[in-house]
Amino acid sequence: MKIIHTGDWHIGKIVHSIHMTEDQRYILKQFIELVAKEKPDVVIIAGDLYDRSVPPVEAVELLDEVLSEILLDLNTPIMIVAGNHDSSDRLSFGSKILKDKGLYISGNLPHEFKPIVINDQRGPVNFYLVPYANPVIVRALYNDEKIINHDTAMKAIIEKIKENININERNVLITHAFVIGEQSVDTCESERPLSIGGTDYVDANHFNLFNYTALGHLHRPQKVGSEKIRYAGSLLKYSFSEHMQKKSISIIKMDGEGEIKVNQVELNPLRDMRKIKGKLENLLDADIYKDTNINDYLMVTIEDEGEIMDIMGKLRTVYPNVLSIEKISFAKDGVKVALGKDFAKKDTLELFSDFYCSLTGKEFTKEKKDILINVLKEINNEGR
Repeated sequence: MKIIHTGDWHIGKIVHSIHMTEDQRYILKQFIELVAKEKPDVVIIAGDLYDRSVPPVEAVELLDEVLSEILLDLNTPIMIVAGNHDSSDRLSFGSKILKDKGLYISGNLPHEFKPIVINDQRGPVNFYLVPYANPVIVRALYNDEKIINHDTAMKAIIEKIKENININERNVLITHAFVIGEQSVDTCESERPLSIGGTDYVDANHFNLFNYTALGHLHRPQKVGSEKIRYAGSLLKYSFSEHMQKKSISIIKMDGEGEIKVNQVELNPLRDMRKIKGKLENLLDADIYKDTNINDYLMVTIEDEGEIMDIMGKLRTVYPNVLSIEKISFAKDGVKVALGKDFAKKDTLELFSDFYCSLTGKEFTKEKKDILINVLKEINNEGR
């Protein structure tokens, strides 16, 4: 059986006041082309299709177009679980009607789990759909006071699945959770925490029963312990903490014994999200940027000393999508700037001297102090 695993589309996402819909439409077109080429038995979308519970109209229209093309034009079944960004009720709307067409959506957590069965040449494969599970909802649904966090909630869900699972057949779990194994997983800034205080973790050992666990929530493609527990990652970069990541689609091939092989197909975004740094003059030099996509989304670190007027305006004459600017600190080990408790005791000259040293890493010379003293005198005289 061939499975395409994706998730965390976050359609309708806004990054630094930029609507990402155009970029998402571009990358989803590539995704549809990949589905048409690979002809999988099923497409899995592991949550966070939308970026917010009430998505904008253009986000709803885009998702409808993509699902319709995969389902109706390519005749490929789709399985979806709700993520923590999605509205489970909105995502589930019409799912019973569309099930006959091959669209399976699990928005709200069921009391009992019945697998969706898809057959290949080697027999049935059972798919269990588990949407994002808030521990409070799971505790109330199963009337179990021992459910106190995401880990105990998932444990209770897996115990429910075990009641009817056929371990002699191949079984796949689809869920949206923060799963960790013995080794740490990579996270990034664009992932919304599932809870406060570190109680959002789910132990990967809960999923040992399954031949493959398709995860959503973390935006970097990665395995959790073994290849059979995997995050597909997001289709696009949504924060500069992801600038080194390679986004991809996971293609899973499962044999008749349930053994899997994973192939990751990288995507080519309309605009990448990159970090660049250097002196302003160099960054504006055509020889420097001629081999790059100047339309990428950029975080720029300026290495010039001193102040520069209208850095953003100058940069955007070449790079129209600069989203963030940082200025490198030139403070050196030998230059100590003492503020703290003595801050209130310092006069204007001392404070300005400290500020200059922290900004440039250089001493505030006597010549500069004399200039500042004269300026301060003029200001004081004008104020009288």
